[in-house]
Amino acid sequence: MINIQTLSKIYKSEDVQTHALNEVSLNIKEGEFLAIMGPSGCGKSTFLNILGLLDSASAGSYQFEKVEMIGLSERKKSDVRKKNIGFIFQNFNLIDELTVYENIELPLIYNGVSSSERKKKVEEIMEKINIAHRAKHYPQQLSGGQQQRAAVARALVTKPKLILADEPTGNLDSNNGNEVMNLLAELHREGSTIVMVTHSSYDAGYASRIINMKDGEIFNEEHASQRKDVFAKADAKDFE
Repeated sequence: MINIQTLSKIYKSEDVQTHALNEVSLNIKEGEFLAIMGPSGCGKSTFLNILGLLDSASAGSYQFEKVEMIGLSERKKSDVRKKNIGFIFQNFNLIDELTVYENIELPLIYNGVSSSERKKKVEEIMEKINIAHRAKHYPQQLSGGQQQRAAVARALVTKPKLILADEPTGNLDSNNGNEVMNLLAELHREGSTIVMVTHSSYDAGYASRIINMKDGEIFNEEHASQRKDVFAKADAKDFE
């Protein structure tokens, strides 16, 4: 589904160059749940932003379903994002002035979906994510867990091929965090492709594969089963 070859990202500031990514190569299969771990500043969020077409690479190749993404115009990137990618953020990124229903509906409006079809899709995903009873509430009236559920519903309402999650439990307590991770695990079982950035070893245990990054490079890759004993313990947040 995704093929990354020698991907690099360099930030330039006056005479200083910062290598956020250094020739990263990676394949992501359809239906895979991939967790990306590493210390702050290792490049994991930059990598996720490039996958989501929110940032551009300085060099290398990024193919999404055999189509090269590097060099696409901003308009074409926007089209790919709207049709194929759902985002889940640590800070939820819900619009305070809109109800839960309206927040979830927004991506469908951007995609030009008719009013009747939007109503059907929003109601379906709210039932699936168990947030329908909060449809008329505003974000500030919700708990953190409910806000993240609304954010997950918004990410899924367009039925994206790829779900990108950036620290999805970072602002949640352990109970709400577990609920969100169980939800992502269920989506994975149903065939969703998920790439998640996390500091949490416990959360990474839900993934089928984990890559560890340091200094803009992948230095280790392992399957979740290899670290079963670690994930069974309380979250130590190894990389914070």
